[in-house]
Order: sequence, then C-alpha cells, then structure tokens
Amino acid sequence: MLMEHTYSPREFGKLIGKSVNTLQKWDRKGILHAYRSPTNRRYYTHEQYLHYRGLVSSDQGLTIAYTRVSSPAQKADLIHQKNALRAYCQEHALRVDQWVEDIGSALNYKRKGFNQVIEQIELGQVKRLIIGYEDRFVRFGYDWFESFCQRHGTHIIVVNGEELSPEQELVRDLLAIVTVFSARLHGLRSHKNAIRAAALRKDVPDDEGAQDQAPSHP
Repeated sequence: MLMEHTYSPREFGKLIGKSVNTLQKWDRKGILHAYRSPTNRRYYTHEQYLHYRGLVSSDQGLTIAYTRVSSPAQKADLIHQKNALRAYCQEHALRVDQWVEDIGSALNYKRKGFNQVIEQIELGQVKRLIIGYEDRFVRFGYDWFESFCQRHGTHIIVVNGEELSPEQELVRDLLAIVTVFSARLHGLRSHKNAIRAAALRKDVPDDEGAQDQAPSHP
C-alpha cells in the first residue's frame, strides 16, 4: 500500500480481479482514472473499490440507451429502434446521457458497444440501462446479466415495444446455432470413426502383419 486506504495498481487489480494492463487501459480511456502521487506513481482509493463493487449507494449515474441490429443492411431499423426509445424516454421524462449502438449478432459477446456498457456497469457508473427488447442486449443468459446489473446498482428498463421485437433476427440466430451444432456433430462422428478404425487396425495381430510382409523362400 502507498498510504492508508489506497492501493497500488497491482493490489487494486487483485482486489477486483483485473490485470494491471486492463487498469492502464481504463485509465487512458477515462473509464477508471488512477490518482497520482507526488512522485507521479499511480494509485487507487478504497472509495473507488467500493464504487466498483457497487457498495456505495448513490443517486448519481448515467442513463444509457442501448440499440442493436444484426447486420449493416439493417441500419434503417437501427434508426427506427433509436427513435422508438427516444419517444419512450420523452414520454417518461428520462434524460439519456449516452446512446450506445451495435451492429452484430446477439450471440456475439465481443460486440464493442456491449462490452463498453458492461465495463461501465461493472465500474458502478450506470444508474439506468434502457433497451427495446431483451434480445437486443443478449440472446441467451439475460437473467444472469440482469442480476449482474442489479449487483452493480444498475436498473434495466425493457421497453418491449412491438416495433422493437426482433423475430427475424431470432430466426437467423437459431439457424446459426443449428449450423454450428451440425458441424460439431459431423466432426464428432468423423472423430469417432477415426478412433474405431484405429482400434480395428490395432486388433490385427502383429505376427499376421509380419507374415504378410515376410519374403517368400524358394
């Protein structure tokens, strides 16, 4: 420790389960700023730790509206979705601090906007997350993400407007899942066949093989 109730980057990283490199990236991006000592060494406070863990209750925090479509061809739908959320927020007197949009499948958890929102929630920066439909955020495991948000003091608002329902995207994602599992089953069958063939070859006695290969004598 550098001083009472402060942590070095390595100590703070161990507390929250993040690497020093991740903390440095967050510092550069302004996601979680490190303090500087008189000798210009970075450190973190215990208050930052409490905020990160969601143990400090506060009425402050961002309201984020998240929108997503599966492909660039759906950009018109993305605009429509955003307008629908904007109308909802105006009707309920909600001020959106940050709009985040993604173009990618709900099965892809590497989406840039999605991970940005998750990081901000994890840091305790988000008071409210507004989405049009559960599937706009994640296709599977929504309950887990909802609990994750609750643990970090974030309330999710699901508008569930009919115009925001992604039935076509659901069909595409289900077809993608079927394709992936079909390929895996085919690979598994091929692997089993290879094992079975190897086992059959192994069952052939060595003397038979040697006899077949032995040169004949006149």
